[in-house]
Amino acid sequence: MLAEGVNGLIGHSALIVGFASAVFGAAAMATATLKRDPRLVRTVQAYGWVVLAAAVLAVVVMERALITRDWSIAYVQQVGSPNTPALFNFTALWSALQGSILLWLLLLAIYTSIVMRRYRNRLGDALVGWAVVTMLAVTAFFFFLALGPTDAFQAGGVPNFDKCCAGPNPLLQNHILVLFHPPILYLGYVGFTVPFAFAIGALVTGRVGEGWLLETRRWALFAWGFLTVGIVLGSWWSYEVLGWGGVWAWDPVENASFLPWLTGTAYIHSVLVQERRGMLRVWNLSLLVATFSLTILGTFLTRSGVVNSVHAFSDSTIGPYLLGAFGVIVAVSLGLIAWRGDRLRSPGAIDSPLSREGAFLANNVIFTLFAFIVLLGTVFPLIVEAKDDRQIAVGSPFFDSLARPIGLVLLFLMAVAPVLPWRTASRELLRDRLFWPAWCGAGALILSVLVGATGFEPLLAFFFGGFAAGSALRQLVLATRRQGVRGLLGRANGGMVVHLGVILIAVGLAASNSYTRAGEFTLKKGESVEFAGHTFELNDVVDFTTSATVGIKALVSIDGGKAYAPAISKFTARGIDIATPSVRTGLARDIYLSLENGSKPSTGVAKMKIIIKPMILWLWVGGLLCGLGTVLAAFPGKHRRRPTDPVSAPVPLDDGAPAEAADV
Repeated sequence: MLAEGVNGLIGHSALIVGFASAVFGAAAMATATLKRDPRLVRTVQAYGWVVLAAAVLAVVVMERALITRDWSIAYVQQVGSPNTPALFNFTALWSALQGSILLWLLLLAIYTSIVMRRYRNRLGDALVGWAVVTMLAVTAFFFFLALGPTDAFQAGGVPNFDKCCAGPNPLLQNHILVLFHPPILYLGYVGFTVPFAFAIGALVTGRVGEGWLLETRRWALFAWGFLTVGIVLGSWWSYEVLGWGGVWAWDPVENASFLPWLTGTAYIHSVLVQERRGMLRVWNLSLLVATFSLTILGTFLTRSGVVNSVHAFSDSTIGPYLLGAFGVIVAVSLGLIAWRGDRLRSPGAIDSPLSREGAFLANNVIFTLFAFIVLLGTVFPLIVEAKDDRQIAVGSPFFDSLARPIGLVLLFLMAVAPVLPWRTASRELLRDRLFWPAWCGAGALILSVLVGATGFEPLLAFFFGGFAAGSALRQLVLATRRQGVRGLLGRANGGMVVHLGVILIAVGLAASNSYTRAGEFTLKKGESVEFAGHTFELNDVVDFTTSATVGIKALVSIDGGKAYAPAISKFTARGIDIATPSVRTGLARDIYLSLENGSKPSTGVAKMKIIIKPMILWLWVGGLLCGLGTVLAAFPGKHRRRPTDPVSAPVPLDDGAPAEAADV
């Protein structure tokens, strides 16, 4: 039992040391920045390395406790099991509240250490200094959570194996995507801390020109890319695991990840206007504050137990702390924006709606409106329950009815915006630049009709999708003609690759939501059924047993070919049945087989749901393109803007005196 006690002791000690180092580091950095003390600045780097080492040690110790099944720790009793496979025993770290906070803390410590390493020669710069203070303060807050309301190393006492040690939620131990989806999603969430911290630094110092944006654009891009890929992987996981055949249900926890994606996407586009024309400064700061704040709000929704969701963790005491942090972040940020209002005046104005900046502004308005609608639909049931003590639900029909027209408008903007010049566009220029993209849209529409597509909204989606794809491909062709393969680099051209990914996702969703066919059938061994142009034959129904489950599976051949095996597994430790669908994936359609209750190996009877889902593969390919495009966009193109470019000049104050230099 000595080793078991050591795990808890080391884990708690690491968290205490990390918390103290983050607090003292933030205080030292603030003091050094205010007093301009270079000697004190040098000590801050040591605090940063201690914070990282403490977070790494805490996670390693918890993983060791899970792998060795240290039952003296309450969290291990909660999510551990003698029969859990090794992979899911490892991923059990983030399968519940306490461990997920440890993962968040680890990633935050890594980001903080990278920032301090990246800017190690510029920590004496006040802007960088206040950014580091902000990041260390946020890190200290998560250390506090890990020490207090979400103590993962709390002693568990003598385990009662009849009531504990059943392993993670069964939904979190039946697919390999549990290894990738949460960490990648968290990399996106936590990654937005970096540009937010620099925004706070810019506001505190008054250096609110464009320099800080240029310094942090890669951080914002990678955070957005991780968040995008994480959401797509989550949709894939839902599709492969839950057995309902869908990818997105507007679940409150799904919405919690979608909200910062919406505002983050608006921010990624909007900063281009500020960098190029010095405009939309307040707007960009507000979008960045909203994005970071929504990650905290999403954490509250996911981990406080206030919403009912298959993704949500159990009830806990963490909610008030996260809600308080959300309030402090919003209040402080808005206060700083108001304080620096005189330096946030834009030196220019939008000359014409038919310009790139005009299109970006329209894009921002739509994304922000969409985010507000999703936020309202997500929190409104909570408000009603708190006010009237009654429960209501805002379901998919509400969100779908608004998402469809907004999505069509965004596809149209994706087609038009890339061809628009800055300041203004003539009719002749638009006609020339939109000629081939428009023909691509017409071609996509004609092709969709020829293959049997019907319905106004999906046909419109196919047309706008082809239109937008033509616009993106036009720019990529022109760029590669001028620069070769290097033409794919840079935000403009890498962004077009991202656009292609988003278009594939949008078109895939339009097709799958509009043309899905589903049927339920009961077959006996040897029987077959015709459905949607395919033949399904039940070859056998068999029992199976694993270390953690018992269950049944049906062996079903499709069109006389390979047999697929949808199953129902009972996780014996929890007594919960989980359906495991089997999917034949194709470029044009997926054939989705889900075994239903009532199937009996003893009689050779299988009850099945068969779902035909068009173009689902396009969603996963689109997610891959989004990730690839993000990487391409992060590398500088031929014409990279610098923080010293003229647009970053100081903003004059009312008395004519220039503001502090805007460059980082």
